[in-house]
Amino acid sequence: QKGRVPFSPHSPVAAVTSTASLLHSRSPTAFALLFVAISRLRKSGRKETVLDLAKFVDKGVQVKLTGGRQVTGTLKGYDQLLNLVLDEAVEFLRDADDPLKTTDQTRSLGLIVCRGTAVMLVSPTDGTDEIANPFIQPDGA
Repeated sequence: QKGRVPFSPHSPVAAVTSTASLLHSRSPTAFALLFVAISRLRKSGRKETVLDLAKFVDKGVQVKLTGGRQVTGTLKGYDQLLNLVLDEAVEFLRDADDPLKTTDQTRSLGLIVCRGTAVMLVSPTDGTDEIANPFIQPDGA
């Protein structure tokens, strides 16, 4: 593919993504390593994308957008600005009392384009499960 930089395990992007996975430990060393990796990526002058959406084309994805909207659908296309084309898109409606929470109610949207400036998160729908928040304090603690 023309214009794509091949992903190398020794590239600055690989260093950033592998170090980011260590951050759940909240170790100062992990934060320092991430800072160094990001600095190297900026200095390298090469433009590499951390997201490789090619592996998600024609597969189900979940997209979270700025403003709290959440959409799932089949990824049909994308560009370097992270504009996404989703087919058979379904929006999860938000709770009227708490607009930050989504409900089980959905609205079918069909074929849509998500503008890249509004995309906050892209994740596959297959192979992911929602887990309990480990940072919530139990009642009475």
